[in-house]
Amino acid sequence: MEKKTFYITTPIYYPSGQAHIGHSYCTVASDAIARYKRLQGYDVMFLTGTDEHGQKIEIKAAEAGVTPKEYVDKIVADFQALWKLLNISNDRFIRTTDGYHVKAVQKIFRALYDKGEIYKGKYEGWYCTPCESFWTETQLKDGKCPDCGREVKWAEEEAYFFRLSHYADRLLQLYEDQPEFIQPESRKNEMINFIKQGLGDLCVSRTSFTWGIPVDFDPKHVVYVWLDALTNYITALGYGSDNEADYQKYWPADVHFVGKEIVRFHTIIWPAMLMALDLPLPKQVYGHGWLLFGDGTKMSKSKGNVVDPVVLCQRYGVDAIRYFLLREIPFGSDGVFTNEALISRINSDLANDLGNLLSRTTAMAQKYFGGTLPAEREADPLDEELISLATALRGKCDEAIRGYQFSTALSEIWRVVSRANKYIDETMPWALGKDESKRARLAAVLYNLCETLRIVSILLCPFLPNTSPRIQRQIGAPAEALTYEAAAQWGRLPASAAITKGETLFPRIDVDKEIEELNALLPKTSQEAEKEAAQAGKSQPAAPEGVAQIGIEDFSKVELRVAKITACEPVKRAKKLLKLTLDDGEGVRTVASGIAPWYRPEDLTGRSIVLVANLKPAKLCGIESQGMILAADAGENDVKVLFVDGIPAGSRIH
Repeated sequence: MEKKTFYITTPIYYPSGQAHIGHSYCTVASDAIARYKRLQGYDVMFLTGTDEHGQKIEIKAAEAGVTPKEYVDKIVADFQALWKLLNISNDRFIRTTDGYHVKAVQKIFRALYDKGEIYKGKYEGWYCTPCESFWTETQLKDGKCPDCGREVKWAEEEAYFFRLSHYADRLLQLYEDQPEFIQPESRKNEMINFIKQGLGDLCVSRTSFTWGIPVDFDPKHVVYVWLDALTNYITALGYGSDNEADYQKYWPADVHFVGKEIVRFHTIIWPAMLMALDLPLPKQVYGHGWLLFGDGTKMSKSKGNVVDPVVLCQRYGVDAIRYFLLREIPFGSDGVFTNEALISRINSDLANDLGNLLSRTTAMAQKYFGGTLPAEREADPLDEELISLATALRGKCDEAIRGYQFSTALSEIWRVVSRANKYIDETMPWALGKDESKRARLAAVLYNLCETLRIVSILLCPFLPNTSPRIQRQIGAPAEALTYEAAAQWGRLPASAAITKGETLFPRIDVDKEIEELNALLPKTSQEAEKEAAQAGKSQPAAPEGVAQIGIEDFSKVELRVAKITACEPVKRAKKLLKLTLDDGEGVRTVASGIAPWYRPEDLTGRSIVLVANLKPAKLCGIESQGMILAADAGENDVKVLFVDGIPAGSRIH
C-alpha cells in the first residue's frame, strides 16, 4: 500500500543577518511534526530555505563591499550549519537564487500576465525597505510602517500589478468554507478585518533596484519579493520544471508554519495567486507567536537583540534547547525567553524527572539483577495506573500533535514520567531488594519502569532525537520494540534485554553560577540595561510606597502554573470557601479558595486559572489546600479570578 503523504514547510528565512533563536523555534517545531509524521508512517516532505532577493540585501551587500550573492552565500551557509546542529531533518532546502526557482518564477509571472491577472501601471505610495512592503496612507501607524514601526519613504515607479482586489470575496468565502485554513482562530479574524477594509492590487515588480529575478519579457523589472518568495512552496517540488512528479505527489501542502507577522501574505496574497493560476490551495496556514525576551521585547535582527542558538546548544546540548522551545511555549501564542526559565526546565524536567528516572531504574537493574531481569515476575494492583497511563500516552500525543500543540504532548509525556518516579517511591525497590522472597516482585517493578521508559522514548523521539536513542540503548530495547505501533503496546521489551547504566542524560546546573555566566554571553534586555545604568550612578525609580522591592531570585522561587478546574464544590463548614479540584498538567490537586461570595461552582468548572504551585500545603476547614489561585481586588467588595482559558494545563508562567 502506498504511504499517505504529508507536506510541511517553514517560511523561507531572510538572510540579512545572523540566525537567531526565533528562527530556530519555527524550524524545530516543523521538524518535530515531520519526525512525528514519519514515526506514524507518513511519506513526509519537509521544506525550509532562504528568501534571498530584495533591496535590503542589495543595500547591505553594497555596505559590505561584496556582491549580493556573495553576501547571502555566507549567511545561508550559517543557516544550514545551524539546522544541522539542531538536528533538523528537512528533505529540501530551497534558495530563491537557485536556477530552477528563477526559471519557474519567470514562467509563473508570464502565465499570470498572459491571463490578464498581472498588468503594467505606475506605483505611488509609502515603502518600508526593511519589510519590503508598500503601504497606503491609511495603513500607516503614526506615519510609520504598521508591521515594524520604522520610517517609510515615498516611492514612485513603473511597476506590474497583480489583481489582488478581484479576490476579496473568494478569500472571505474560503475562510468560511474551510474554517481550519487559518489557525489559530484569532489570526483568521485579523485577516477578515484586513480584507473588509479594502484590498488594493498588489505591486509585483520593481525597477528601482536590480537584485531580483528579471521579468524575462521586460528586463528592466525584477519580480517583487512576495511573488518570488511565496512560490517557493511549489517550485521546490518541481512546479514549472520538466519534472513535476513531486509537485503532483505532495501538493497541496498540509500546513505552512509561519510567524504571525507574515500570516497576511500567506493567507491573502498566496491563495489569491494560486486561485489565479487555477492551482489547489494549501490545507492550512498556522501563524505561531513571537519569542520574546523577559521584558517583552521581540527578538529582531534589526534591533540587534538576537539570542545565538549555537551558544546555547554548546552549553546545554541540542535536545535541551529543542525541549525548552517546544515545552515552554504553547504553539500559536507568544513565548518568553529568559535564562532562568531555560535552566529551570533543564534542571526540573530533564535532569530531575527524566534523567533521574532512567538513572535510578538502570542502576537498580544492575545492582539487583546484573542488568538482565528474571522472566518470573509478580504483578500487583499498584502497577495498574502506571501501565494504563503509559499505554494511553500515544493516543494523547497523537491528539496534541494533530492540533500542533507540542507543549501539551510533552506535558502528557512528563505526566507519565512523573508517575513512574512516584511509582518508584510507592514500590520501594530498595526494600524489595533486601528480601529474597520478593525477587519476582522486584523484577516486575523494574520491568514496568523499563517498559515505561521504552514507550516514553518512542514518543520523545520527534522532540529529543538525540536523547531517545540513549534511553533505548540503556534499557536494551531492540528496534522491533521501538515502532509507532509498539508505543501503544505493553510488554514489548524482551526478557533478555540487557540493561546498562550509561552517562547522565542531563547533568544538573548550578543555577546562580550559570545565570551569571550566561547573562554575560547573551544580549541585555532593557531591564538589565536600566539596572546597569542605575548601578553606574544614575537614579533608580523608587518602589511604590508600602511595597518591598524583590530581586529576580526571590520571584523565581514562586512557581506559577496554569491549572484547569475539573470539579468544584462548596465547603459546608465555611461560607466563603470553595473546594477546587485542579489538573495542573502533572497530576490532580485540591485547593481551597475563599471566592464563594463571588463565584458559583458551575461558573468555575472547566475554566483555567493561575496556580501558585509550590505553596506549602495548609489545612482549611479540614481540607488540605495544595496551593493558591490568583485573583484580583476589582473594586470595593469585588474579586475577579484571573482566568487563562485556552492555555494548556501545566504551562509555566514567568
